[in-house]
Amino acid sequence: MELIKHYFSDLDDNQLLQFEKLNELYQDWNLKINVVSRKDIDEIYLRHVLHSLGIAKVQAFKSGASILDVGTGGGFPGIPLAILFPETQFHLVDSIGKKIKVVEEVSEGLGLKNVKVTNDRVENINGQYDFIVSRAVAQMETFVRWVKGKIAKKSEHELKNGILYLKGGDLTEELALYTSSKIYNLKDYFDEEFYETKKVVHLPLKYKG
Repeated sequence: MELIKHYFSDLDDNQLLQFEKLNELYQDWNLKINVVSRKDIDEIYLRHVLHSLGIAKVQAFKSGASILDVGTGGGFPGIPLAILFPETQFHLVDSIGKKIKVVEEVSEGLGLKNVKVTNDRVENINGQYDFIVSRAVAQMETFVRWVKGKIAKKSEHELKNGILYLKGGDLTEELALYTSSKIYNLKDYFDEEFYETKKVVHLPLKYKG
């Protein structure tokens, strides 16, 4: 929790309370439904919450913006981002029912009013979003195919509407097709060794050429 306060020093009392409660809720739900590995649950702020918030260091979301979190799993990066941006609408989608059950319960437990949760494949989701976020659920080419047509054309943010993807390792080959993509190294924002190879990839809507 100190990590979150350190890197996000302007949180209000309600946000601080929600980030603190988040740990307790995940610990509790993880005993019933294993959505976070045993090793990771003890380092949930370092490995999951702060990692999710890496997206916020690259792009702060505006009031009224809409964000789609694809393959949210236990609710990452969507839930930490929804706490950080209470005026932004988040739609968290996963095809695995038991994971979505946890996301619903955690979201409710935190009192998040800006989160919608759907148990389905992303291809079946209708609607358009300013940004689509995710944590390495597939190769970029596959992911781009899944979310085709779901990005709103009118950009309201500093970065152009598109995909913000949390990934690690060498992405040269995977992003070769996408010449307009930009990589942000999380080690530039966070000092912990865990972030040495972690990145946020921004792929704007017009990703060809």
